[in-house]
Order: sequence, then structure tokens, then C-alpha cells
Amino acid sequence: MTRIYVTRPLLPDIKDYEREIEDVFESQWLTNMGKKHNELEERIKNELKVKNCSLFNNGTIALLTALKALDLPYGSEVITTPFTFAATPHCIVLNNCKPVFCDIEPNTMTIDADKIEALITPNTSAILGVHVYGFPCDVEKIDRIAKKHNLKVIYDAAHAFSTEIYGTGIGNFGDITMFSFHATKLFNTIEGGCLTYNDENLVRKIYNLRNFGIRGENVVEEVGINGKMNEFQASMGLLNLKIYRQEQEKRAKVKAFYDEKLSTVKGIRIPKMPNNTTNSYQYYPIVIEDDYPISRNELYDKFKEKDILTRKYFYPACNDYECYKNDLSVKLADLSVVNDLKNKVLCLPYYGALTTVELNKICEVI
Repeated sequence: MTRIYVTRPLLPDIKDYEREIEDVFESQWLTNMGKKHNELEERIKNELKVKNCSLFNNGTIALLTALKALDLPYGSEVITTPFTFAATPHCIVLNNCKPVFCDIEPNTMTIDADKIEALITPNTSAILGVHVYGFPCDVEKIDRIAKKHNLKVIYDAAHAFSTEIYGTGIGNFGDITMFSFHATKLFNTIEGGCLTYNDENLVRKIYNLRNFGIRGENVVEEVGINGKMNEFQASMGLLNLKIYRQEQEKRAKVKAFYDEKLSTVKGIRIPKMPNNTTNSYQYYPIVIEDDYPISRNELYDKFKEKDILTRKYFYPACNDYECYKNDLSVKLADLSVVNDLKNKVLCLPYYGALTTVELNKICEVI
């Protein structure tokens, strides 16, 4: 019996990749803003419809750099969601700031913008929203709150490559947006990521931060790290940029199959994408409600018995981590929606190569 995985990396034809890296071998320029890197940076900028794009070796380093580039005061508070991957709050802490967890909205599972203002204190410096599963945060409301209180806004768009709101690329909202190009993401560069932003003043600063602060052979302007994407990653990205839309079309059909089969199952809720938003087709989450015969964890185990790998994503929530759960603000926080949904959400296998036989098998288990 063939195992069904929760996702499968998008890969170009190996012959195409061999051809793409031929000139990398010829030039022997493997990293440090090479030809492939610079070409991919421009192409992603156009694809995401943004003014500026800076590539990175992975999304975590990109997010770490985004927070650093905004010069958030030492020890200040950043309001974020605990319903996210560990990197989100970790990057806040690694920038010597404190994550303040806000509850989430039940349908999109993104940070609940209506609950943000109550968490703002004189020590708050920023809001870090996450476009969970590609569902967008309430960017308009968050923008109004940020302007009112003079706060910076960063978005984690790891799940939202190509997502648009009213035709505007999602990387245009807030001060800086991070995209992940990890192998599990719809568009991947094996590992990788980027930052998008509108402020031209950030171009030089972000360049410095990802390249040790080096500006020339004998010039180091500031303290930086090594966040550069190499030429082999960029080569993979150039090829995947040509085919990821085809993968999206295939995933749209998978989604339609799931929607039809599962929408009438009592106790199964399928979160709905807002009408004004395009779908990135990154994940297919379902919510196992209380009136379903068994729990989410039991369903997860049933799948595993059938050699079908689903994902309890995000479980545990970040507020459950040992490094955060004993913080007084976490203990006192009202995270009732997070604490409910972390035990109910299950991401189903979701990639274009899934066959009708496999999809029927998945749905039959449910």
C-alpha cells in the first residue's frame, strides 16, 4: 500500500534543472547575489506585484531580518497570534522583544483584529499578523489600528504566495511581509524566502542585514547576518515559478473534490476564503466540530492506520510551548478560540498529484 503524504514538494523536470544550473557550474559563482539570484528577485517582485523584494536563504532568517530592519525598541511588545508556526514568536524573542498573544478569528483562524487594541500598552511597538493557510488577516482594520497607535506592522505570509486582496498582492500590506519558499510550500526554492516592502529606505538596510553589513571589499556599515540565497536555490525557484500556477490549478480541482464530498458530512466544517481574496492553495484545513462522532486526534489516528498522513496544524499552539506558557501575560490571556481550534483543525493531504482513488480513500475515512 502506497503511503499518502500531507504534501509533496513541487519539482521541475530534473533535465530542466540540470540545464538551469549548467551556467552556475561554468561561472563557479555559487552564492553572494549571483545572476540567478538577481533574476529570481526581479521575477518574484513582478509575480507578487510588489515594489521591492529581497531574497533570503530561508523564511525564518527573512522574518528575523524584517523585525530587525524596523528597529523595534529593546524589550518592547509585539502583538501576534499563537496559532502559527514556532518561527513567528521565536523571531520576536530573538529580536529582544516580547510576543503578546492575541486570540484568533474562528473562520479564517488569523489574528482577531477586534481584540488587538485591548492588548496595546505604552510598550507595544508592532503587530505581527499571520495569513494562516493563505487566509488573509483583516489588513484594513490592522492598518487603522497601527496608524492610530503609531505601530509597525509585519506580516508572515508563509502560506500566502500569490494571494491577492481586491487584486492587490498581499505583500503590499503593512511595513514588511515575509514569504517562505520552504520545500513544503506551494512555491519552493528547496529552502528560502523573501521580504517585500514599499519603503525604499529599507532596501539598503535589508541588504546590509542579510549580508553581514558588508557594502564593499573594505566597508562594513553595520552588524548583519548571512541570509543570502544561493544560486542552486534560485535556479530551482526560476523553474518552479514557471509551473506553480499549473500546480495551483490541479489543487483547485482537489479542493473542489474535497468540498463536494465533505460539505454534507455532519461535524465537518470547511473554512471559507473571503470573496475578495484569491486562494494560494497552500493547505486544505478542516475543522472537526463537537458533533462529529470522534475527536480530531482520533480521526488523525484513523488516517495513520490507513497510511494516510494528515497534520494537526497548529498543535500545540505557541502558547503551549514550554518557553512561553509560564509567562504571566500568556496565563492571563483570553485565547479561547485558539485553545478550541488547536484541538479541532486537521490539514488533509493536498497536492496536485493526488489521484481520484486516493481522494476517495481519504474521504471514506472521514
